Amino acid sequence: MRRAIIPLPKPPFPNPTMSASLMWFRKGLRIHDNPALQHASTGSSFVYPVFVIDPHYMKPDPDAFSPGSKLAGLNRIRFMLESLVDLDSSLKKLGSKLLVLNGEPGEVLIRCLKEWDVKSLCFEYDTDPYYQALDARVKDYASSAGIEVFSPVSHTLFNPGAIIQKNGGKPPLTYQSFLKLAGEPSWASSPLSTSMSSLPPVGDVGNFACEISEVPTIKELGFGEVELDEWTPFRGGESEALKRLRESISDKKWVANFEKPKGDPSAFVKPATTVLSPYLKFGCLSSRYFYQCLQEVYKDVQKHTSPPVSLAGQLLWRDFFYTVAFGTPNFDRMKENKICKQIPWNDDDELLAAWREARTGYPWIDAIMVQLRKWGWMHHLARHCVACFLTRGDLFVHWEKGRDVFERLLIDSDWAINNGNWMWLSCSSFFYQYNRIYSPISFGKKYDPNGNYIRHFLPVLKDMPKEYIYEPWTAPKSVQTKAKCIIGRDYPKPVVSHDSASKECKRKLGEAYALSQKLNGRVTEEDLANLRQKLEQDKAQEPKNKRQKR
Repeated sequence: MRRAIIPLPKPPFPNPTMSASLMWFRKGLRIHDNPALQHASTGSSFVYPVFVIDPHYMKPDPDAFSPGSKLAGLNRIRFMLESLVDLDSSLKKLGSKLLVLNGEPGEVLIRCLKEWDVKSLCFEYDTDPYYQALDARVKDYASSAGIEVFSPVSHTLFNPGAIIQKNGGKPPLTYQSFLKLAGEPSWASSPLSTSMSSLPPVGDVGNFACEISEVPTIKELGFGEVELDEWTPFRGGESEALKRLRESISDKKWVANFEKPKGDPSAFVKPATTVLSPYLKFGCLSSRYFYQCLQEVYKDVQKHTSPPVSLAGQLLWRDFFYTVAFGTPNFDRMKENKICKQIPWNDDDELLAAWREARTGYPWIDAIMVQLRKWGWMHHLARHCVACFLTRGDLFVHWEKGRDVFERLLIDSDWAINNGNWMWLSCSSFFYQYNRIYSPISFGKKYDPNGNYIRHFLPVLKDMPKEYIYEPWTAPKSVQTKAKCIIGRDYPKPVVSHDSASKECKRKLGEAYALSQKLNGRVTEEDLANLRQKLEQDKAQEPKNKRQKR
């Protein structure tokens, strides 16, 4: 990564009364409603606004299944860099500047605290396990060095720890119980600080000057001259977030009538939702400010939808998942996760790859996966369809495998919400009606009978008549020839028969649920292995003509 020495204005000659604060940005890439930044700038002579490029998330990985690092695809990395450029621009307008450093964040931060004689360290509280461990280490050093630490909760509407404490030390496991415990946010009727007139100047960076860079480009991060065939149409940054928010809430009728899970998952020219989730993920938009804006709209209309289906309800779902994730050990895996059903998922890498690479032979599923790869985003109902298809609907592949693909490719990938939704959609936790399956054929057809969404993201099928576009394998050979798309050559045959595969998935889940009930949820790895063996034996004993075809 190229290093550029940043010219910084020389601070006034230091005196004993001058103090310096360090504002450590991670999420919370914004100026509005940023109590950590507000605190850092109050009473300080200098403020060091720091962002650390963390190799854990950003180191290029040539072996990953898509361009990017080990954990993040290029769409999300690019979105984050755009957010940093926007943040730097906002800081400059306030008389400051973003200082970008590179390395293991704990080591970098501790060195900054030592060399810059910082008296106060400020950063937004983060519940993710990775940051919990990192923050504990940095706080320990700061405490031993007599440095004040200010780490407010401002990424969520509520403090997840306080909700858990209120519930006797356990997270509430249903949305309704969460709402009852949470009540109204304490800050809801108080004005939030949505702007700043200025910031104290950046202090003397000393020997760090040669290591501080401008916000790097994709190429400077070591990803080379990577050109995706289509970048995400959504640009990062607080400015874009606030613009999108204004556009969303300007249509008061739409806000008042918003009702999830309704909405058109096939709408892509103008998505049928706010697309504010990436901005909330990176903290370019304050969820608290969004919540207050919604409350203002609700006051101005005669009636509106309510949680769980309203827009405000979606913000509360976000907090619900954050709270459960924070209070549940091993939330991101099936094993040793007390709230997760133990299910003998298939370990089929070929089926996983077919799903990930949009080769399932089901155009609705494959088009969604192409949109995910190209845009890093798709409608929530589209996410439901492909997650169900991979897990309990058709392929019976482990939800953790799908979670990893979403974690990499989504620009709004959020640790708590991603894991929570995958457990929900695989019927591993929260939701247990495994007989309700999204059809990979009829569900999309309901919204888009002509198949325009499929034609856009799967151009190989653009000339397929609408009668066959959701099931192209049923088209006569003459129709396939005229459409210039021979199934099995130009576009794959289905990897499974949906009817038989879904029945098999239901049977397996029924057996897994029954075992869990019998053992009172205490299912061991040995129990799972025995169940897997039983399921395979049962299948082997079925008449050959009833076996699931692949």
